[in-house]
Amino acid sequence: MAHEVRGVVARAKGQPVAIETIVVPDPGPGEALIDVQACGVCHTDLHYREGAINDDFPFLLGHEAAGTVAAVGPDVSSVVPGDFVVLNWRAVCGECRSCRRGKPWYCFATHNATQPMTLQDGQPLTAALGIGAFAEKTLVAAGQATKVNPAASPAAAGLLGCGVMAGLGAAMHTGDVQPGDSVAVFGCGGVGNAAIVGARLAGAATVIAIDLDAKKLDLARRFGATHTVDASAGDVVEAVRALTDGNGADVCIEAVGRPEVMQQAFFARDLAGTLVQVGVPDPSMIIELPMIEFFGRGGALKPSWYGDCLPSRDFPMLIDLYLQGRLPLDDFVTETIALDAVEDAFHKMERGEVLRSVVVL
Repeated sequence: MAHEVRGVVARAKGQPVAIETIVVPDPGPGEALIDVQACGVCHTDLHYREGAINDDFPFLLGHEAAGTVAAVGPDVSSVVPGDFVVLNWRAVCGECRSCRRGKPWYCFATHNATQPMTLQDGQPLTAALGIGAFAEKTLVAAGQATKVNPAASPAAAGLLGCGVMAGLGAAMHTGDVQPGDSVAVFGCGGVGNAAIVGARLAGAATVIAIDLDAKKLDLARRFGATHTVDASAGDVVEAVRALTDGNGADVCIEAVGRPEVMQQAFFARDLAGTLVQVGVPDPSMIIELPMIEFFGRGGALKPSWYGDCLPSRDFPMLIDLYLQGRLPLDDFVTETIALDAVEDAFHKMERGEVLRSVVVL
């Protein structure tokens, strides 16, 4: 039996989103039906609305979510009805060349639900990142639902589904921050502040937060930055070097998604340091570097795919850290909102007023 529920739909490029009735089928083989409890408003959803991801309108937005399993399809054993889960957009296949090489966090054939969710007239919806969680119910591949401790707040737990995990993983996994390292984080929004938290969890001794916005730098201090740099006040590269004995940081994390910021991060790292790029760029953006600088500096330049996370490994562990008071997920939640306030939340995001608005259902 199909379920008619409310969902946030983007029908056309750049147009305001609207609440519409959507039709969610019962789960088939390998699928799970989720009662959504909370879903964060992420920049990626705005990118979908703006047509910056692809043109497969209409979109059912929302992907950074937590909820309860309502039903599962045949052959699903990883979750059962009643489980509290965090949704993810990298349900690893276990069979592709990356999974076979023991690197499932790079899985090249991640799973999504095979049945489409639709509008009432039968028009298929494209679910954002294969999830579509700005809705009272959503249908996902069972591997996209990771069981975690139900004591966690849904509004906080859901943030692991995208932005916070991307930042934590950029430091802990992609950047491989080691005890005693120096880390510079460029951009102190939700992802950047999560990278700061991840760097501190990994044992970094020096964590430098860089931003143009004084309010964001204040937040970065709350999340554990040991030093801050106002990017509008001078040479950022020289400022980072001055804070690292003239050497540059061991790990530089670019969490803005702009070529000029990535270039700053490249030159602000130590000679054999690592540059991690986790900010989402516009597809038209190009990075230019003198080839001799690339050749002569060593180290590594690494894009971070979803913080190189493995949800089945990372989500339960991070929720445990949250419940122990060691991971401040609640501090990323600026406000909780109703489903019909998503469009307004996009505007607050564009104005830099929030780390995360979270829809609570």
